[in-house]
Amino acid sequence: MSSATLTTTHKRTVEQANDAFVRNDIEAFLNLCTENIEWTMVGDTTVRGKSAVREWMKSMDPGTPAVTVDRIIAEADFAVTWGSLTMKDKDGRAAPFTYCDVYRFQGDRIAALKAFVIKTGQQDAKSR
Repeated sequence: MSSATLTTTHKRTVEQANDAFVRNDIEAFLNLCTENIEWTMVGDTTVRGKSAVREWMKSMDPGTPAVTVDRIIAEADFAVTWGSLTMKDKDGRAAPFTYCDVYRFQGDRIAALKAFVIKTGQQDAKSR
């Protein structure tokens, strides 16, 4: 595949991965990944392999997250996307987050995902 074709393919794959996450469709996400996928939630955990990622994703309950993708940039074997999302926090309440995901590809499959997710909780300006 040409570099331009891979860039387009990688962007499309990231869009499909985000869509699978929103639908909480673990298998659709894993179908986009290599067998030895490595997913790192920066500051939290790293999970390796489809089976481990499957079990880890089942243990999370994001509810029905609302995701806004601000940008996807792809070059060579990498794609980066960032935006905002609302999903359940560790206390089970809907909360706002900002994210940046860095994907590394092997061919047209996701080989690694490094996710930077920050809870952005809106605080009233008067209480600061």
